[in-house]
Amino acid sequence: MKQEFSFKGLNDAQVAESRSKHGRNVLTPPAKTPVWKQFLEKFRDPLIVILLIAGILSICISIYEYSGLDKSIEVFFEPVGIFVAILLATGLAFYFEYKAGKEFDILNRVNDDEPVEVVRNGNVTHIARRDVVVGDLVLINTGEEIAADGELLQSVRLQVDESSLTGEPICLKSCREEDFEPEATYPTNHVLKGTKVMEGHGRMIVTAVGDKTEQGKVFVASQIDDGKKTPFNEQLDRLGFWISRFSYIFAFVIIVCRIILYLLTYGTDLFDSFQHAAPFIAYVLQTLMIAVTLIVVAVPEGLPMAITLSLAYSMRRMLKTNNLVRKLHSCETMGATTVICTDKTGTLTQNRMKVDSMKIFNTTVSHKLIYEGIAVNSTASIDFTQADNPQVLGNPTEGALLIWLKNNGIDYRTIRNNTTIIEELPFTTERKYMASVVNSTAMPGKKILYIKGAPEVVFEMSDTTPADKAEVYKQLEEYQHHAMRTLGFAYKILNDDETPIENDTVNSQNICFIGVAAISDPVRADVAEAIKECTNAGINIKIVTGDTPLTAMEIGRQIGLWTSRDNENNIISGTEFAALSDQELPERVEKIKIIARARPMDKKRLVEALQEKSHVVAVTGDGTNDAPALKAAHVGLSMGDGTSVAKEASDITIIDNSFSSIGKAVMWGRSLYKNIQRFILFQLTVNVTACFLVLCGAFMGTESPLTVTQMLWINLIMDTFAAMALASLPPSQSVMLEKPRNRHAFILNKSMIINIVGVGGFFFVLLLALLYVFQHSDIRSMTDLLFVTLGKKNHVTTYELTLLFTIFVMTHFFYLFNSRAYETGRSALHFKGCKGLLTIVTIIFAGQIAMVEIPGLQKFFNVCSLSLQDWAIIIIASSLVLWVREGYHLLKSHKIISSCHAAKTH
Repeated sequence: MKQEFSFKGLNDAQVAESRSKHGRNVLTPPAKTPVWKQFLEKFRDPLIVILLIAGILSICISIYEYSGLDKSIEVFFEPVGIFVAILLATGLAFYFEYKAGKEFDILNRVNDDEPVEVVRNGNVTHIARRDVVVGDLVLINTGEEIAADGELLQSVRLQVDESSLTGEPICLKSCREEDFEPEATYPTNHVLKGTKVMEGHGRMIVTAVGDKTEQGKVFVASQIDDGKKTPFNEQLDRLGFWISRFSYIFAFVIIVCRIILYLLTYGTDLFDSFQHAAPFIAYVLQTLMIAVTLIVVAVPEGLPMAITLSLAYSMRRMLKTNNLVRKLHSCETMGATTVICTDKTGTLTQNRMKVDSMKIFNTTVSHKLIYEGIAVNSTASIDFTQADNPQVLGNPTEGALLIWLKNNGIDYRTIRNNTTIIEELPFTTERKYMASVVNSTAMPGKKILYIKGAPEVVFEMSDTTPADKAEVYKQLEEYQHHAMRTLGFAYKILNDDETPIENDTVNSQNICFIGVAAISDPVRADVAEAIKECTNAGINIKIVTGDTPLTAMEIGRQIGLWTSRDNENNIISGTEFAALSDQELPERVEKIKIIARARPMDKKRLVEALQEKSHVVAVTGDGTNDAPALKAAHVGLSMGDGTSVAKEASDITIIDNSFSSIGKAVMWGRSLYKNIQRFILFQLTVNVTACFLVLCGAFMGTESPLTVTQMLWINLIMDTFAAMALASLPPSQSVMLEKPRNRHAFILNKSMIINIVGVGGFFFVLLLALLYVFQHSDIRSMTDLLFVTLGKKNHVTTYELTLLFTIFVMTHFFYLFNSRAYETGRSALHFKGCKGLLTIVTIIFAGQIAMVEIPGLQKFFNVCSLSLQDWAIIIIASSLVLWVREGYHLLKSHKIISSCHAAKTH
């Protein structure tokens, strides 16, 4: 029902009443999670939870030892170390995500203070966009963004760019019922917030503001979060599950078995009195401490921080490739992507009309005449504020012709300013052409009629043409087959007393046909190569657009997506797609390459259907219509010049709007996943060694051979730097030749498990043998091991435990180089492109020396100084880990080369 309105507009009282009833004209931003809550959410990580349990147990034991057993304050070093590790891991995760969010907010700032021309209190005035209310009478002019949803009261040749909502760059808007388009996405007599007036002008009465507008509805839909887990989240959950079960079982076995051994050794009379029970209580506390130590050993404390650092490092590096990452895990998730759903306008194409071809049939016409006809017989203008990126104001098709003039060295403004227009006949859908009569500067002293419009119409109006009808129509058919818009041109040199325009039509003879311009919305230059790169990487591309099927198929052909093998099963209209039942959709969804005439929620439904088929889905888009799908996807990719709604819904913003940046994001994601695998390989090898060493040490009648603080150095500090070293490895282009990994496959593959068990087992046996030697001999120098004589079991000295700890660290230090070369096919000493690696390993090495040699740190880590000779022997012997691997690599490489030579010989 049409609302009551007055051309005097609202008065102040009515404005206040409307604002009170319908609200302000702003989109409600997504509710921001409080900073403290964002930080606390980091403690929900399963690995952090396990570490918290270990920390609480350690505090309880330290309190008892300090108050009940009168031990020094040093007993609190261990729980402090655990909680320092927790705070470092959670604090870094929070910091990097908070910083990324701040950077994104700056990019996504929305200006609601743009002036809008309205009628209020009987006067035309400007108000801020945010102050528009329901019932306002708004004046609409070419080049403006519609401030709110409204119903048209007047319209003059009004054409609106609705691509931000429907993907349609030009929609005719009219109050006349005969102009109404029954199949239009939105009513012809309604204009919508966020769309742009490309031509004409009019007045509207505002019907909806803010969240109640069509733009607002899509914005609200984009905020719906179904709590989907990324592939990486799932991998870490599985890893955390197995590690926690493993640690709990080992801890339980230690506690039960040690208590049974104690009871078997000393009997059960310890319960007769407190005096007898005190040693048992101390023994139980010691056992609990060993169990806690084992949990700390088993749980890779450095893993949460290492993964955060790896993702954050990649986030910063990806920014240099024009990928602004808002959510850290989206870096890696891009590597698992199997399907990319993309819109066309502004993503695959430039959303800028361009003259693709200018076919001149009448070669006798001078270029000056052609240029003049294009410049003056037009309603468009060009904004040259940005010289390298001129903006079209008005009809984009006409603007394309003006840009064509510019590219040919012609300034349309000079021609237009020097030419007097006598009469104009504007374009209408009924006539399908426009005409202008001018006093020509191309032919001084002459009056010329210029006509531009649908080629078929303009050709039929013409009496003089050097080309026959068949030739012209064949050319038109070829252009239209390529989904290009076409415009025909004609002219006539008039007599002084001739009146060519009568009764809103051209009424003249001897009109001369000039030629045809074919205008396209060009595909971005790098899209075809980017599409090829993604398809070679095993990623399926699907286009979802509001354009016609013919246009969409042609774009698909240009980018190499639509081939001669495709048929009607690979394309579907939005109406047909919506008609598919939930049972039919899964059968069709993987075959569909193009959805044409799509509505905003069609892409979201497509994404959800693909996710049901276990696909990892990324969505690209720049318009408000893309926001729901961007939010629903595993990774949402918005364009840098896209709408604020699209950016808010996305995980990554492609700053340069280049589709090729998506391929780089995939390459980074896949390389990052492999780098994280290498780190996990390294740290779990460390943890397997330490875990079994502590377990067996507990049954050998000793205290834990590795203290909690030593383990925190190994698992957190050393491994975190190791993670930085592995995360700093450059991405490899070779990963783009592989197929996407199975998102359900465990992050630990067979090869990794063999390496972890094999290498970790070897290190364990080596260190256990050393521990046995230390228990049964008196070692005061590394050279004593050459002449060792085993005797009765003794207490292991601090010096011997320092040797054990240092050998543990240095063997794994050199194994870091081996882990870094895992599945690369290269030498572990290949450092090209790895500038930060040597710096990081130097820090690790220096840190270990400082910890052992600096007096202030020795008590904290329960170590003592080593001689220079000890250090030299340990370093040389530990480096054999690296040299053995390098020898194996050389032999393997030589064998492969020999096989290749042999194959060539045969």
